[in-house]
Amino acid sequence: MKPIESLYPRTKSYARDNAWKSWWCILSTAFLLVTALAGTFPSLPLVLRLSCSGLAALLMVRLFVIYHDHQHRAILPQSRLADILMRVLGICLICPSSTWCHSHDHHHAHNSKLRDSNLGSYPVMTAGRYQSSSRGARFKYLFQRHPLTLLCGRLTVFLFSMTIRSAFESPRKHYDCLLAVVLHLAFGTSLIIIFGWNALALTLLGPFFFASALGAYLFYAQHNFPGVTLMDAEGWTYEGAALESSSHLKTGPILSWFTGNIGYHHFHHLNHRIPFYRLPEIYRDIPELRQAKTTSLHPFDILRCLRLKVWCVQTQRLVGLKGLGP
Repeated sequence: MKPIESLYPRTKSYARDNAWKSWWCILSTAFLLVTALAGTFPSLPLVLRLSCSGLAALLMVRLFVIYHDHQHRAILPQSRLADILMRVLGICLICPSSTWCHSHDHHHAHNSKLRDSNLGSYPVMTAGRYQSSSRGARFKYLFQRHPLTLLCGRLTVFLFSMTIRSAFESPRKHYDCLLAVVLHLAFGTSLIIIFGWNALALTLLGPFFFASALGAYLFYAQHNFPGVTLMDAEGWTYEGAALESSSHLKTGPILSWFTGNIGYHHFHHLNHRIPFYRLPEIYRDIPELRQAKTTSLHPFDILRCLRLKVWCVQTQRLVGLKGLGP
């Protein structure tokens, strides 16, 4: 592979938005999501309602990736209308822009640093630090990385960590977080009153639960996988963190569409201004960038990722807790 630093300039020509394509992706995905959610209402057969609920969850993931790209100014950077729509979308997805931009920009600037704040990332302790920590600190650390925390990502990651906590810490700065909570409570209550608890489960809770769980795991596996490289701040480089500490999460074409090509996460970290729909072009055109560290959504790969807990300084690997001792 060529020196990592030489690859970034070759991605610049791909960091160009096609406004028509971006608007098509936004509007077509939003239309499909609204249609899927309409199919969850009580007047339809239960099998169809369940299918539409699952489809809505996947479409929420795609819409979130589109929102994520806009926050990076990768798509429609000059559109005032897009700015307004994406702010509204962030509130609807329980990921308001005031808190998302701050935490996610920090993540990109400090991804894979061992001695830095874990804002916007899952925390990583060295084995030595973990062993010397108190029981309370260990519990908190393992809770943040626990599979159930990822599975319940709607509550743990999006609602409590990103939205409610931000609203309490700075109500004026994060007024959109408070608005997101109020609107979701109001919408949920309205669903119960008008259509009953079934509608709440299939129209709101179900799609959000599965979309958030998938999103939380995707983000986890993109930076917590066998072979990942973590560094002290002194040896850290932006390009190195992109290609050595961010995975290529392999998916089939259907799931790649629903996840907005986010599996090409190493490309995204190398140049976050590249629109999601152009990431496959880089894979095709720049052979050096195909030599990435990979993982997948195969059950065995998921288990391998979830077992990783602490960074072993001696072996320079992310490892499990087995053999660490008390």
